[in-house]
Amino acid sequence: MAIPIAVLAYLVRTQFGPLIGLDQDVSTAATDATRSHDGIHSFAQTWEQLSQPWVMYALVGVPACVFAWARLHLRTRALWALATMATGWLVAALLKLAVQRARPVVEDPFAVHHGYSFPSGHATNNAIVVTAVLLLLRPALSSTARSTALVLGVIWVLLTCADRLLMGAHYLSDVTAGVLLGVGLCAASYAGYVGWSPPTPNDTPSKEAADDDAHQVA
Repeated sequence: MAIPIAVLAYLVRTQFGPLIGLDQDVSTAATDATRSHDGIHSFAQTWEQLSQPWVMYALVGVPACVFAWARLHLRTRALWALATMATGWLVAALLKLAVQRARPVVEDPFAVHHGYSFPSGHATNNAIVVTAVLLLLRPALSSTARSTALVLGVIWVLLTCADRLLMGAHYLSDVTAGVLLGVGLCAASYAGYVGWSPPTPNDTPSKEAADDDAHQVA
């Protein structure tokens, strides 16, 4: 997923006409819809607060890691998830500084959004938290619970992306890059994690190692 992210970043930096035009058209249509419907405006404002990166980390990501550590005894998985979420947040922040894209210019804006635009911090960090938590808790979930959690996670991330467009905070390419970065980084990190065998103090596998082994087979 690094390839499409790099391509998008390059096209944004070079002001590639077709992409810039598409971004502007989508942004205009989305903000017009928000301005024309009070219900959409109220939803977008509420969702913007619910999906704040610090809210997702504080109320979803970190508690899930604590639960996995303390109750499920999946300790290396919990450490993996924490490290992945921290790394993802840092990578997204550095990428913003590298691209330095200005926020959309919206007539009669709904809110003031600071910082650079590419990639969307909301989209990136929500994708990171959702993906990391799904992978973290996967060994403890039944097949039905995994499918349900996946559907809910996808809906959450898509609504967050839509919210950024409706609020005029980001362009379509910003949220697209954010989702690719969040999901791709977690997938790559997890591939590295499951390829490493956690050391055990004796020959009897711990509950955590057994769960991890079962997950790898699945």
